[in-house]
Amino acid sequence: MVIPGEAPFLGTASIGPTETDAQCRILLVDDDAALRNTLPHVLAQPGRVFEQCGNVAQALARLERERYELILLDYRLPDGTGLDVLDWLANARRDEAVVMISGEDAIDAAIGALRRGADDFVRKPYHVAQLQRAVQNALHKALLERANLAMSQRLKGSERLHRYLVESSPDFIFTLNPAGVFTYVNPRVESMLGYPRQHLIGKPFTLLPVEEDGARVDKMMSDANSGRRAHQSLELRLRRHDPTLGRPGEAVVSVALNVVPIQGRNADDMSDVPVGVYGVARDISDRKRAEEIITFQAYHDQLTHLPNRILFKDRLELAIAQAQRRGGLLAVMFIDVDRFKLVNDTYGHSEGDRLLLGIAQRVKDTLRRGDTLARLGGDEFTVLLPDISHPEDAEIIAMKIQDALAAPFQLKNGSFHATVSMGIAVFPRDGEVAEMLTQHADIAMYQIKRGGKNGFRFFDPDLNLHYRERIKLENDLRGALDRGEFILHYQPQVSVSEQRVVGLEALLRWRHPSLGLITPPAFIQVAEEVGLIGDISRWVVDTATAQLAQWQRDGFRDLRLSINLSSHDFDRDETIDRVAERVAHHGLLPDRFDVEITESVMMRDTSEVVARVQRLRECGVGISIDDFGTGYSALAYLQKFPVSSLKIDRSFVSELDGPAAMPIIAAITGIARGFDLHLVVEGVEQAEQAERLRHLGCDIMQGYFFSAAVTAAEAEAWLRQPRALLC
Repeated sequence: MVIPGEAPFLGTASIGPTETDAQCRILLVDDDAALRNTLPHVLAQPGRVFEQCGNVAQALARLERERYELILLDYRLPDGTGLDVLDWLANARRDEAVVMISGEDAIDAAIGALRRGADDFVRKPYHVAQLQRAVQNALHKALLERANLAMSQRLKGSERLHRYLVESSPDFIFTLNPAGVFTYVNPRVESMLGYPRQHLIGKPFTLLPVEEDGARVDKMMSDANSGRRAHQSLELRLRRHDPTLGRPGEAVVSVALNVVPIQGRNADDMSDVPVGVYGVARDISDRKRAEEIITFQAYHDQLTHLPNRILFKDRLELAIAQAQRRGGLLAVMFIDVDRFKLVNDTYGHSEGDRLLLGIAQRVKDTLRRGDTLARLGGDEFTVLLPDISHPEDAEIIAMKIQDALAAPFQLKNGSFHATVSMGIAVFPRDGEVAEMLTQHADIAMYQIKRGGKNGFRFFDPDLNLHYRERIKLENDLRGALDRGEFILHYQPQVSVSEQRVVGLEALLRWRHPSLGLITPPAFIQVAEEVGLIGDISRWVVDTATAQLAQWQRDGFRDLRLSINLSSHDFDRDETIDRVAERVAHHGLLPDRFDVEITESVMMRDTSEVVARVQRLRECGVGISIDDFGTGYSALAYLQKFPVSSLKIDRSFVSELDGPAAMPIIAAITGIARGFDLHLVVEGVEQAEQAERLRHLGCDIMQGYFFSAAVTAAEAEAWLRQPRALLC
């Protein structure tokens, strides 16, 4: 059917797919009212909404207010042509689809409409199906164009986003062609490496890495171009640009580099081929510096920055391996600073640190370039002397160290003369493993410490045997109290004038399960060093006070009993408190229980020591000075310390025939009378000695002439039959 001016309503007939999910607004612009009313029926589709107007002015008014998906536009209108509407749409940059309907036969009308942007031109009279196809095609084309525009905008937005991310990235991002030449670099290169962006374009990547990393970069490019590896990660050092030189300088930046091959298409077989490299380099300089600091701290002393124990052992083991291959010698020195605790306690730890730094620097200055000085901790240092020709070479170094430390160190509170004790062990003579060499050097050093400090000595195998025995003794000593291995023996103190026992000295003995009866000189120093002396002293106090209380209950109320306390016991209150508590608990008579102290305790003359001695006197405990006369300052302290007894040392008794012994004994006897002190002479072994001492004014004597120290049961027998002891 052909309609010259109007088309009949054909229902919902349509050609091709339609957009039914969204509303489609169509504007009908035609001066024929009947046609405007008919077309909505002819072109009806789900979602289509039709509006109409009869001239150009009405059409432009609607277009200024609304937007449409399609305009069905008549060519001839009362106030113009459809071309006027097309011109308006073009000037307004509108995207509505337009189907021009015209009764003009001239071809110019169709050309003008299509040039001005019309999507189709339908000439009257037309078939309904022709118009429907034109409308459907125009709407479909518009839909595709809008989808394409949206996709293009999304792609542009995505491109802008990705470009922004790449351009603003904190990492250095670049691309290389297969020859390894830069084709793109992001701005980060300027702040990271100092290169202007354009300076690198066209330059090879090999311009950046340091020479040591060149081979790794060549391998990276080779793998990327061959396609053998899809992704590579490696750490490199890249050189920074030096503007003053116009080329890479000495400064380097550590980076973590990740590279991925860029794939292209082979024109022949459409297979993937590498056409370049995409790379991302992240600055890890701060992390590397942090790792270096952590590593340094793990292997170096934080105060002196010298190697620590771990690094020293590693270097020593390496030096031993080298010496074994060459058949050479090496030496290990163990150095301990003498009297260092005195500096810390007197001036504080900051001054102690200052002294350690000074000592470390002076010792380091005496060593050879290949030697190692390490700090093990505290005031202990070790020295590794590799490649020595003779053991005497280590002795020369030790003497140099002593000379270097001869000058005093200037501390904030004055100068301090520092000395060191040094032990030396030589490989392979004194050990073939690192631990043994260090241990033997330590043993030799300790012997210097015990012998007076400020010196050096080589390790002697006999020292090792001595130390093994000492360690065994120490281990046995730790359980001796719990196993009940200690016992007190008692040596009588005899009044020659009264011919009876007037006192006893309690002497500690250790019944060792394999060594038998051991006297204090063999184990007391060990107990002091390992911290057991306090427990042992408290056991002595408990046992002695209980025994004296028993004898007093048995009627021996004028009997005196003395015990020996370690000088360490006067450094703290625990043992002193124990003496006072036990004396009060047993109700011992005043001045019947004595504590013997050495002159070395009095010579310390601290307020704490004086207070502890005074407290004992206030509890009714006597204070006896043992080995009186052998020190230097005893007379000066007799008035300061509340002393109750003096014991003349056995050395004067053994030398009674000498020119000075008798005057000294006579003087001490006079001092005792002058200060009203109880006087005991120890070490009497012969009748002649007892007689001569009696003539010098000494009455109470103690020694093997009368009896050795015996058990409590044997001592009680003397008390009950005193004449038996003197027969």
